Amino acid sequence: MDAILARDPAARSRLEVFLCYPGFHAIATHRATHWLWGKGFRLTARFLSHVAKIFTGVEIHPGAKIGRRVFIDHATGVVIGETAEVGDDVTLYQGVTLGGTSLHKGKRHPTLGAGVIVGSGAQILGPHTVGEGARVGANAVVLDEVPPGVTVVGIPARMVMRKPKGIEEDFCAYGLPTEHLPDPVVRTMDGLRAQISALMDRVETLERERAGGAPATGAVAAAGRIPRLPQVVADNSDSDKTAAEESSVSGSDAASPSGARDEEDRRAASGGGQA
Repeated sequence: MDAILARDPAARSRLEVFLCYPGFHAIATHRATHWLWGKGFRLTARFLSHVAKIFTGVEIHPGAKIGRRVFIDHATGVVIGETAEVGDDVTLYQGVTLGGTSLHKGKRHPTLGAGVIVGSGAQILGPHTVGEGARVGANAVVLDEVPPGVTVVGIPARMVMRKPKGIEEDFCAYGLPTEHLPDPVVRTMDGLRAQISALMDRVETLERERAGGAPATGAVAAAGRIPRLPQVVADNSDSDKTAAEESSVSGSDAASPSGARDEEDRRAASGGGQA
């Protein structure tokens, strides 16, 4: 109860937590069903966990290992598989799934280290380990190991920031800070723009060297802008085509034998007239 009071400002008293928090009810029931599972009363444990799911909206397999001070906030649609392990001081939000992706009987569900925060709708699939103090953003799909102290978002989940060492941070609701969170899409676009700028600067350098001018000094890249590419004017397409056709016709006439004889006759006539 103390963990819930510390992490949820809406909780006002222990009595309110005891009566109104389905996450607390789900964890309390799981303590009993896990004990029965360990003693061999597996059908009874499964039946009680099923009844608890009906009343709380949280499905925790009796075989799962849940640590101390675990808080399931809002507690709707949370699924924790048989071989999942949840460490101390972990916070889970609604819609979280700790699921398995294989059919073998061994370890097939994830392991969450101490202090992990998993945002709403996140899916952690497979026998992967989420390191201590890590944060999983809302609706992320984790398909690989997550190092300790990092924040992962996206599908599939990728690291976007790391917790500063030696700094004790406050509790981060839903696993994501509201400020100074880098956007991986914006970061990718910035990288592409930098590459395009460098390529255009290189093209300009090569064009100047080919034309016999001085090599470019990189002023374009330093100015932080991309030079414009040559534009093709659509209005002149017909005239360009006509000129090209005329050039082709004249060139073909000059290259033909009859065209060459006519040219010689004209030159001879011109020479005779001058003489």
